[in-house]
This record gives sequence, C-alpha cells and structure tokens, in this order.
Amino acid sequence: MTDRIHSFPKRLIFISISLALLVLCAPLAPARSDQQHWIRVNSSHFSVVTDADEFKGHDVVARFEQMRLVFGQLLARTRINMSEPIDIIALRSDDEYSKVVPNRQGPAIAMGFFIPGSDRDYFVLNLSKEEGWRAVSREFALVFLNYNYPLTQPWFDEGFAEYFCSLRFANKQAQIGADPESFTEILNSTPWLSIPDLFATRRDASQENSRHTLFYAQSWIVMHYLLTQDKLSEMGTYFDLVENQKLPVEEAIQKAYGMSSAQFAQVVQDHFHSLGQPSKPPEKGKQPLAAGSQTLEVTASDQIGSSNQDLPEAEGQSLVGEMSVRLPEHREQAVQQLESITVQPKMDNVVARRALAWTHMEKKEFDRAVEELSKAGDLNPKDPWLHYYLALVRYHLAQTGQATGGLPNMMQDLRQVLDWDPEFAQARSMLAMAQLEGGGVHAAMDSMRVALTLSPRNQTYLLNMAQIYMAGKSWEAATALLERLKSSPDPQVAKSAGEQLAGLPMLKKYGTLAQPQQTASASSSSSSSPSSSSPSSSSTSSSPASGHSATAPSTTAPSATSRKPAAPQAKTEQQSPEPDEVTVDRADQPPTPAQPDKRAIQFLKGKLVSVDCSQAPSAILIVSAGAKVLKLRAQDYKSLTLIGADDFSCDWKGRTVAVNYRAGGKADGDLVSIEVQ
Repeated sequence: MTDRIHSFPKRLIFISISLALLVLCAPLAPARSDQQHWIRVNSSHFSVVTDADEFKGHDVVARFEQMRLVFGQLLARTRINMSEPIDIIALRSDDEYSKVVPNRQGPAIAMGFFIPGSDRDYFVLNLSKEEGWRAVSREFALVFLNYNYPLTQPWFDEGFAEYFCSLRFANKQAQIGADPESFTEILNSTPWLSIPDLFATRRDASQENSRHTLFYAQSWIVMHYLLTQDKLSEMGTYFDLVENQKLPVEEAIQKAYGMSSAQFAQVVQDHFHSLGQPSKPPEKGKQPLAAGSQTLEVTASDQIGSSNQDLPEAEGQSLVGEMSVRLPEHREQAVQQLESITVQPKMDNVVARRALAWTHMEKKEFDRAVEELSKAGDLNPKDPWLHYYLALVRYHLAQTGQATGGLPNMMQDLRQVLDWDPEFAQARSMLAMAQLEGGGVHAAMDSMRVALTLSPRNQTYLLNMAQIYMAGKSWEAATALLERLKSSPDPQVAKSAGEQLAGLPMLKKYGTLAQPQQTASASSSSSSSPSSSSPSSSSTSSSPASGHSATAPSTTAPSATSRKPAAPQAKTEQQSPEPDEVTVDRADQPPTPAQPDKRAIQFLKGKLVSVDCSQAPSAILIVSAGAKVLKLRAQDYKSLTLIGADDFSCDWKGRTVAVNYRAGGKADGDLVSIEVQ
C-alpha cells in the first residue's frame, strides 16, 4: 500500500512533463493543418478535386452517382450518356470558395455553382455548407437531359429540372416531387395558362434569374403529372407530332392523349389539387413523405465505390485556376496565378500550361497557344486535354490556311482523346469532319452517327451530317435533313440549312456550291452545352455570360462541297460522271439533268413492326405510328442511309425508328433514310 502511495507523485510528475512537451509542440500543428492538401476522388462515372479529406470527397462523388441513378429511373434509361467531361471541384472553406464564386445573385450561389463549356462542364461546391450539391442539382438535370433526350420544348426541360431539384436523400432512399420553389402558392393564386400557350412559351431572358413565375410553376406541375402518372411515353408521341410532323399543338395533344387540350389541362389541375390531400403515414423506420413526393430506391452512399489520388499542391491550385479562367470576373487574377506557377520549375505542370493555352485560344492567339501546349507536352505528353487542345488549335489554324502539322496529326490527337473518353461527343464530331476532309466519307459518317447518338439535340452535328451526306452524294438524305434543319431553334443552323438547300441543285449538277458554306457555331451558346431550358438558349440561369467560341470549332471543317475550288472545265470533261451527276460538255451550255424525284419527303416516327427481305436486295419495312401503319420499301437495303446502326438487319423487330420517305411507289412509300433508336 505504501509503495503505491509513493509511486503516485512520480507518475504525476511524468504526466506533467508530457503535457508540457505537448503544449510546447502545439503551435506547430495548426501550421501544418492550414496547408492545402489536394486529392482527387474517383467513382465509376465522376471525379472530384478537393482540398478537403477523402471522406468529404467520397460524399460528393457518391451524391453525383446517386443523382445519376435517379435521373435514369425517372426517364427509364439504362444507358446514360455523359457526352462532355464533367469536372467537379469541392472547396472545404468559405475563404477558398469566396475567391472563385461568380458575381451573381441568389441564395444558392453560396453553396455551389455551375459553369457550362464547349469542352467540359464544371460543378463547384462549397463544402462548408451542408448539402451543397442541391445548389447544382437543377443544372445537373439539364446537362443530362441535353445528352439523353431528344429536342423538346422549354416547358418540358424546365418542368423536369424543377421536379429534379426537389431531390432529397436518406440512406438508400431518394424522395422527389415536393414543391421546390413555392409553386403551390402561385398555382393557387394565379389563373393558369392554357396548355397550347404554355407549350408555345419561349424563354424570357429577362426572367432567367427568377424562377418564381407562372411559367415555371405550371411547367413543374405538368411534369409532375407526367412522371408520377407514367405518361412520359405519350409525351414522346406528342413531341414527334409537333416537332417532326409539324402538327398544331391542339391536334397533337388529341392524338397523343386522346383528349383535347382543355381536358388535358383539367386532368393536370385535378392532379395538382390531389397533392394537398393527406398522405398515408410512413412505414416504420422510413422518413415521412412531403406532399407530392415519391420514393425511389438508390444505392447507399457507403456502398458506392471510390478511389483516392494525392495531388501536388501546385496541380491542385492549377486545376482551380483552369476553372477560374472561364469566369470573366476572375480570369485576370487566375491567369496571374497560373503564370506564377509556370515560372517555377518545381511547380510547373501540364494543367497550368493547358489552362493558359485555353485563354490564348479564347483571344484567337493560336501561335501563343501552340507555345504553351508544346511546353505542356514536355511536362506530360500523355495528358488527354493536351491532345484535345492540340487538335483544336490545328483545326482553327487550318481554317486560316496556316500550317498545322498535318491532318493525320489532328486525327491521331483526337483518337487519343477518345481512347480516354469514348463518349466525348465534340471530339467525335471533330474526328468526323477531319475524316471527311481526308476523303473518308464512310468513316466520317460512322463517327458523326456516334456523335449524334451521344448528343441527340446538337443541331450543328446534324448540319455536319448533312454535309457528309452531300459529300457522299446521298442527295435524298441530305435534302431531308436540311429540310428539317430549316426550322431549327438555332437561327445560325436554320440559315445555313436554307442556304445549302438553295445551292443543292447546282452542287448536284456541277459538283460545287455557288459559294463556300459555313455552318453554325458549335459553341456552348447553342447545343453543345446545356441551357436553362433547352439547348438553344445561351446559358443556364446560374452560368456566366462568358463565351466559349474559341474552344469549340466555330465552323465545320470544309466539306466536300466547299473545301476545294471547282476543277477547271477541261478536267471535268475527262472525269467519268457519277450517278446523279451530269457530264458538263460546255460551261455555257450544260445539258438538261435527269429529272429529280419531286415527291415530298415526309417524316414518321414509330415502331418497326417487321422487316421482309425475301426480295433482296429490296426490303419492305412495316412501321406503326399510332393508328397509322405503313409499308415502306427500300430499293436496296444495303445502300440505305442508316443513323444509329452500323448495318441494316432483316431481323429488326419492335425497334423505335424515325424514317424519311416519299409517299407512293410500289408500297405506301419509298424509304430515304432510317434512324434506329
């Protein structure tokens, strides 16, 4: 007992000395914790760069994976395209976030923001705020709609985005459908728009910063009805009737839903009033549902796999700078920071160099961009963005007639990019036009088909496909596509389509257009980046008003109709005429060409019931669209223009198809082209 008593002071002295040493060392700890430590956290489909710890980084990528799962469930999609790379940056503190946040209004901007681009999209989150992902969930929905759903009308996109941004997560469940913007108050106090007026409403740029309007509220409740009552397939029929067959809204609603627009409006209003009724009590262990909500099953956050990668501090700062140069208000400061990194050999990195190259391309300083990319290649020749920007610079230099290192180098760069990201639609489109320039019409057609599958709303890609059709002398397919594009929501595309249609007879006769045609911009201001309501608007309500024209091809590559001047007359006489062309004997007296088929080209979208190839190479396709059933004949299915498939199959059955055809002939119509979806 005495020994234990005497030993206590010795222990106390030892503990006191230990505590004193810890106190002396304590000032050193905060200095280390204040240093930024950057990591990259990767999941199956997303990657986040963060200066927080790996646990918060995992939470971010897990939320994005869960949002992707919910998107697929709502639209019944098993395959979900990510046709443009997505970069996520998550900053741990308000101080770091305040250095990059755009100068915009609204409470959500304190939690996160979205930057669209022609080459990639950025989502930036403030991790000091709870559930910062909710601030960008609306833009997330618009991005994925843009790459996974055909062209619609503004109310559809806005209604879906408003429905989606009500999303909440609780372990393995997602709740969605509650009122996200006090829309119930608006709908209860304001007379509703008629359905034809709602469906015809275009985006009002003056209201982009405020969604508390009747248009957004009514779009939300219509989409709420369509999604919760499983009516989305009928709406697909409606869009086909309105957008492709050009039927009036009233007639299209009647055919798609079997009711008038007034009856449809009443059904939606009844649905709205039913949302205020008391819901059933929640099951044991589950969260209560908000009015109008539904529950979806999702993978729990802790069951979503991820991996971590440490990043050098200079690379982490450069990645933030690469994002910041896309915001006009932060560009100058970001450039200065990036330049300060590149002058220090130990900090210099490929990210800083390619970001500076991007700023030079924005100002059309292509020589300086090449210099930066050359230095970037010395630092990391395998960087995929390096090869993308090299191809892009070569593309722009080719347009000005400057030496570019050759077309093969451009295609090699693009193939390396596509090895890294096979779904990168813009790289696929650029490869198609490079292949066309090199004379590979069939290869170009295959590449552009993939680009269109990945980005079905992109009007510029469709215009490029029309050029490829013309280069391959697929006159009927080119005509049908240009006729559709004449009414494109993108005015530049519509204008170019009209001009090319007007020049088509001369092209068929003489092999050249009256003047070289340029197509519309593929910048983020049109369809290569998502918009607040549809791909045709300039940006989302939370996106900056910065341009991206230099980082996306401003015109298509010179096509077979415009990339070379017309051959001298003597050489034309020595060439063998192609089908659909006429040999020119004298420039002033061209012979009368063969009379073209003057039957109007019609469009139909429906189900392919069966294919009969018993009289090969001709084939009879039975296509059903509502009450209409047509027998369409392909004179030679082996040469039929296909979209969405590599080869024609006589075994196709039950597939959704979109066909262009001419009425009459040996069946109900003669096929011009078929798109398999």
